[in-house]
Amino acid sequence: MKRLALSALLTLPVLAGCAATMGDVRTFAPPVAPAAAGASAPASVPAAASSGSIYAGGGGLRLFQDNKAREVGDLLTIVLVESTSARTAAKTSVAKDSSVGMAAPTIFGQGVTLNGKPVLQAEIEGSRGFDGNGNSTQSNELDGNVTVRVLQALGNGNLLVGGEKRVRLNQGDEVVQVQGIVRIADIGPDNRITSDRVGDARIVYGGRGTLARSNAMGWLGRFFNSAAFPY
Repeated sequence: MKRLALSALLTLPVLAGCAATMGDVRTFAPPVAPAAAGASAPASVPAAASSGSIYAGGGGLRLFQDNKAREVGDLLTIVLVESTSARTAAKTSVAKDSSVGMAAPTIFGQGVTLNGKPVLQAEIEGSRGFDGNGNSTQSNELDGNVTVRVLQALGNGNLLVGGEKRVRLNQGDEVVQVQGIVRIADIGPDNRITSDRVGDARIVYGGRGTLARSNAMGWLGRFFNSAAFPY
């Protein structure tokens, strides 16, 4: 009885960990900004100067520039306009019929028989066929806005950006993550850019919590629907 109780106590944390991750969206790790040649570390958010001057120091004052995001730490709004559609159809049909017939031979004009039945007469017939049909249709659409932060200015007019939005609804969390590289020239005057102009884009949308896990198939059901199950 003590062994059974001990096994149950050891199993509960494992099952709890599986329940906490099954069905939850898998977010990606924060991006690592590529360091320039000879640079020891990526640039950080510029600190405000405290010299006591009446003019703002650092990158906060731009007399001859617009308000587009261009410095590390600036905010940029990405408008999600993702829409994909794919359709695939395939059909295969194979058929083959074959037959071989051999009449009963004769020896000296007499057929070879056994109890009055020819024993050397043979006929072979065979047929086979295969008919396969497949059809797949998929479409995805994602709309919304996500404000991200400039992680690094790459020095060639491109910016490495990344950010996420989390919304808690009842018993679940909705997560939207966006990472990628944008051109300063593509940023609009309102400091917005559409997601179709983000290079190396990585976009994740999903949920975490009770609602997300309730829509996920259990591990035993996934096993019976995997390639490991031979039937």
